[in-house]
Amino acid sequence: MNVTLWVLAGLLAAVFLLSGVMKVARSKAQLADSGQGWTEDFSASMIKFIGLAEVAAAIGLILPPALDIAPVLAPIAALGAAVVMVGAAITHGRRKEYPNVLTNLVLLAIAVVVAWGRFGPYSL
Repeated sequence: MNVTLWVLAGLLAAVFLLSGVMKVARSKAQLADSGQGWTEDFSASMIKFIGLAEVAAAIGLILPPALDIAPVLAPIAALGAAVVMVGAAITHGRRKEYPNVLTNLVLLAIAVVVAWGRFGPYSL
């Protein structure tokens, strides 16, 4: 199960890192032009904040347990990722972007499994 949790955490970290870097590096207009219509509902600074939260979650999922420095940060990062996905699902649901809601729910489920595993029976 530990290997499964590492794989899930790695997948989640990769998705959050790529998504977060994109939000931090691109302007609101560039994100909107690339199909990220939800950006219309948020300020540029909030989009950057969301991106930074995603990058922090990605780092927190991998580095603390890999370096064995405060490994309790991994499940906390997974819970943070879950919170971000709840907000994303609500935003996409309001905009009737149902395929995005499904993606958010899958990532939410992965984050919850990682948090459960790392807080509970398979803590590092």
